[in-house]
Parts: sequence; structure tokens; C-alpha cells
Amino acid sequence: MEIVILPTPADVGRYAARLVEARARARPALVWGLATGSSPTAIYAELAGAVARGLDLSGVRGFALDEYVGISDTHPESYARVIRSQVVEPLGLRPENVRVPDGRAADLEQAAQDYERAIADAGGIDLQILGIGSNGHIGFNEPTSSFASRTRLKTLAPQTRADNARFFDDPADVPTHCLTQGLGTILESREAVLVAQGEAKARAVAAMVEGPVSAMCPGSVLQFHPRAVVVLDEAAASALTLTDYYRHTFANKPVWQRVPDAD
Repeated sequence: MEIVILPTPADVGRYAARLVEARARARPALVWGLATGSSPTAIYAELAGAVARGLDLSGVRGFALDEYVGISDTHPESYARVIRSQVVEPLGLRPENVRVPDGRAADLEQAAQDYERAIADAGGIDLQILGIGSNGHIGFNEPTSSFASRTRLKTLAPQTRADNARFFDDPADVPTHCLTQGLGTILESREAVLVAQGEAKARAVAAMVEGPVSAMCPGSVLQFHPRAVVVLDEAAASALTLTDYYRHTFANKPVWQRVPDAD
């Protein structure tokens, strides 16, 4: 993994957004994997500013990482609605080019298979945005998830439901199940960019980057990804051991490897 440590959460969002912008300019029909939750919101806000300045993302196709099971797509916390309000509308994406797993399907197993097929039909994910949960999950792949897993139904861990309760009026309203892209699906993306901010993510980040590859920390599977970039603020990087090396590596990147206007 490439580890990028920046001073503030705002810097994390700005850097990751410039990386997405560079990829979209190079490939206008970019297939973009979309994360939700608090981690990527600064990325989308930064990109909205770039769109206002003339960046055209109308050719981009998007696939959300996951969706809750059993809530309406008009619910304020459904990821379908979050993607519409935070990504599709402000970034000028075509709604028909953005897909979210169908958490209201009568046959959830078939819905998961259909989602995998849609990703394959699009040619696969070019750039996957990720966050990481405090228990190390990426997407909603909770600890002990199979590294070969595909899009499927998952039961959310109590810790994940507790972490997400802040988004709901009542903690009891947090759904128990979700549809999520699997770890095997995520590993097939051509590039993965994970962002993490805050000390609450520090232990999970350290386990992901420097710990053994283990199903107990699903994010550690990114050690097998051929092109993974992890963008952290100082607090999220605070439990890492090799921070001096990561900073040295980043400071000495060749010009041709640098993200335009992000230094």
C-alpha cells in the first residue's frame, strides 16, 4: 500500500478528490466505486467544487459499495438517497449510470448476483473509494468475512450498528442487515483509495496496514491489492509504526507519480 499522511481531515478529502479528478480526466468513462458514511464526504464536497469550476463527470459510471436491507430508498439514511444527494446531483452524474444494491428486493441473493453481473458488464471498477470501520471492516465486510467473498447479504456487527446509530433518530432504527460488495469484489478494482480520519480509526488503520493479513481485520486484505492508496490524517495515522518511512516515501515520489495539484 501507498500510505499518505496529511495534517488534517480537510487535507485528506482534498488529496483524495484530486486523485479522483485526475483519474476521471484521464478516463471520462471512469467506473467509480462509491463509499458512503462520514469518511468520504469531504471527497465529494471537494469534487463538487471542481465540477463548479468546469470538471465534467457526466460520463462517469458509479457503483455503491453497499446498502441497508429493509429501508426505503427515500429514507434519509438509505445509501441510495445519500448517493443521490452527495454524489449524483452535486457532481452532475447521470442517475441511470449510478447503481446501488437493491436492499428492498424480494430475492436478496438474486439481487446480489445481479449486482455482481452489472459490475462485470461495466468492465469492472476502475477506482474504488473506501472507508474503514473501527473494527476494520471495509464495505460492510465484518470481521471473519471471506477474502473471496462477492456481493451478498451480511449481518451488521453490534459495533457497526452502534457506530452508525449517530445517523439515525433512534439506535433501534439502525438496520441489522445489508447488501455489500465482497472483499473479493473490492480486490478486483483496478485502484483502491481508502480514507480515514480521526483517532477512533487509528487502531483499525494500524491493523490494516501493518498487522498480519487476517479476516479479523477485513481491511488488511488490501495488502494484497496491486494498487491501494491509504490517505490518513495525523490522528488516524497515530498508531502506525513506520510513519517516518511513509512520510519519506511520499516526500520523495517522482514527479510523474504525484497527484496533480494535491501536494
